[in-house]
Amino acid sequence: MSYMKKFLSVFAAGILLFSSWAFAEDTYNPISSSVYSLGISPDAVASGMGDIGAATNPDVYSQYWNPSKYAFIESEAGFALSYTPWLSQLASDIDLAALTGYYKLDDKQSLSGSLRYFSLGEVILRQMLDDPGYSIQPYEMEIDMAYSRLLSESFSMGVSLRYIVSDLMSGDDPAGDAFAADIAGYYNTPVYFGRERGSLALGFDISNIGTKISYDGGNSHYFLPANLRIGASLNYPLDDYNKLSFSADINKLLVPTPQDSTDYGEDISSIEAIFSSFTDAPNGLREELQEIYWSLGTEYAYNDQFFVRGGYYFEHEYKGNRKYFTFGAGFKMSMFRLDASYLVSQSQSNPLDKTLRFSLAFDIDGIRMLTGH
Repeated sequence: MSYMKKFLSVFAAGILLFSSWAFAEDTYNPISSSVYSLGISPDAVASGMGDIGAATNPDVYSQYWNPSKYAFIESEAGFALSYTPWLSQLASDIDLAALTGYYKLDDKQSLSGSLRYFSLGEVILRQMLDDPGYSIQPYEMEIDMAYSRLLSESFSMGVSLRYIVSDLMSGDDPAGDAFAADIAGYYNTPVYFGRERGSLALGFDISNIGTKISYDGGNSHYFLPANLRIGASLNYPLDDYNKLSFSADINKLLVPTPQDSTDYGEDISSIEAIFSSFTDAPNGLREELQEIYWSLGTEYAYNDQFFVRGGYYFEHEYKGNRKYFTFGAGFKMSMFRLDASYLVSQSQSNPLDKTLRFSLAFDIDGIRMLTGH
């Protein structure tokens, strides 16, 4: 009988725990962090597939998504320019511009870097309603460098170092600055579909591991948007000219979950926050699962020259409610490629609706072939 009592006690405790998890009251409790521009997808290729990039094919834009992919890239060098009009439904002068490039040191090693500039447009500050005020030009800027290396025929790793400037008051208060690092890995192996050879890839990127940032001379500090991204991608060849790829990413912000309206975890370090972010949600496991946002995407390629893309991005309604479809297309020649993407929000009130991105990339090997040098 004692065993039966123990079993019933454990069973009852399990039912109680499950009930408290299943029927807990959900509340709107998004995670807050600084330097918003670090979370904006900079290129039209990944954006056309639902903001996916942890394990997709290596390209010139890998710096933001997973720099370790550069170790697998075939071309010797390349660079790209990207432009994103941001929140175009609300303002016409908010945008993100990015310059990205890489260089292969040898068959196993690569160096890469990027410069991102996020302009928040013109802001008029007034003391009173009838005050003519004065204008400021707030901005955020990030510059980073990365090193990637093949550790085996199918696996590579990379590290990035980043310097961040966030000037939100344009001279009235000190600009915030911070340092951060990324750690990334990428696994790629061939798979066969009959006689056709495809590939399976897995990737991860832990980004923005760094210092906090302050906007008032060090009195208050805010977390950078440290993030864990894990992805998988399958490349399926239909024939010698037509190919499909299917990709998925999941993300988790490594930033403290607010415990109430005034507590944002400012009393713990950035490193402590990374580890505690998996267990600090007030509603326990249920809320932790809500903090995972994910993307699904696909790409069709014809002769590695014409591309059509589509994707879906999901964020829980209590953690930000960003839900949208994306569409994209691209055209590639030997020396350059042009890509565009378009966002269609699932929520009518989403200011990101109808966001359009453009990217233009250049391949150094293609330029040399064209010029004969």
